[in-house]
Amino acid sequence: MTVREAMTSRTELATPDMNLRDAARLMRDCDIGSLPVGENDRLIGMITDRDITVRAVAEGRDVQTTPVRDAMTTKVLYVYDDEPIEVAAQTMADLQVRRLPVLDRERHLVGILALSDVSIEGPASSAAEALRGVSEPSA
Repeated sequence: MTVREAMTSRTELATPDMNLRDAARLMRDCDIGSLPVGENDRLIGMITDRDITVRAVAEGRDVQTTPVRDAMTTKVLYVYDDEPIEVAAQTMADLQVRRLPVLDRERHLVGILALSDVSIEGPASSAAEALRGVSEPSA
């Protein structure tokens, strides 16, 4: 099974100039905790509810005027849509992340792979491995 077969293809996207309040509202409305950030047809980062809380709210920044680019994670972690689900699950475990953007080989965003997608669609062993890795305390 490939990532493409398990991923969620409908993805919401934040822009780097969107304010944090609008990004948080989009997360709320979609019942998600992270958004890929795109600019000029490229993935440039991720913004999470935790990023907003820790990098903006806790620092006293105004969420109505602070752009996503000031709080987003710029290290982009991803998997390709044609990779085996087992490889993606291992990547999630190694990186200790529950969600990864999915790119095609032209590096366009085509979906999101969540740990829940792996557990529902993928082999039980892959889901268990990913969950084990994500749940381990960081060294």
